[in-house]
Amino acid sequence: MDAPVFEPLAGYVEYSEDEMVARAAGFADDLRRRRTVRDYVARDVPREVLEHCLRAAGSAPSGANMQPWHFAVITDPAVKRRIRVAAEQEEREFYRERAPQEWLEALAPLGTDEHKPFLEDATLIAVFAQRFGELPDGRRVKHYYVAESVGIATGFLIAALHNAGLATLTHTPSPMGFLNEICRRPDNEKPYLLLVTGFPAPDCRVPEFGGRRRPLDGIASWFDASP
Repeated sequence: MDAPVFEPLAGYVEYSEDEMVARAAGFADDLRRRRTVRDYVARDVPREVLEHCLRAAGSAPSGANMQPWHFAVITDPAVKRRIRVAAEQEEREFYRERAPQEWLEALAPLGTDEHKPFLEDATLIAVFAQRFGELPDGRRVKHYYVAESVGIATGFLIAALHNAGLATLTHTPSPMGFLNEICRRPDNEKPYLLLVTGFPAPDCRVPEFGGRRRPLDGIASWFDASP
């Protein structure tokens, strides 16, 4: 095994405490504006915007730096139609047969059902998790912490899209195996989620309760040094 190679840290910027607080507060306030959107106008997102957002996603940390993700961007109306048909079939079975009553009750305030028109109106990004990769010589290499790594990258992507002025929706029809066939992805990749992004419809409405967030003391605890 070759010895690890390190290089000087580049790009890090330290801010004053006041600026750190201001930047952290501004970022938090901006992300708190984010809402999950289900109604979109049929309008393409500029490719350059998506490319920059995907670069942000690709900068996420990953287990052993394996970067076990692939993002398939779908803008072709015919392909989006295929995805909608396949997803709605799975959703029909979910709502009518597979979903436990407790889950249906939890979803009820969202007003969701098997109909997913946003899958044709918006831009779609199918996120795939790679269980293993291949070296240039054809050998397989195992990927580690795949779900965690892809989850972090997806979070980066959602934040980047929001920062660019786009709305998003995370959609997870189950199972999602149809995405491998439609997006022509290999067997070593498992669909992680379908990220919907685009411009909200003018008459878009979102659940009233969705904007309420748990307070800080409800999501975090502190272990400060004792006096």
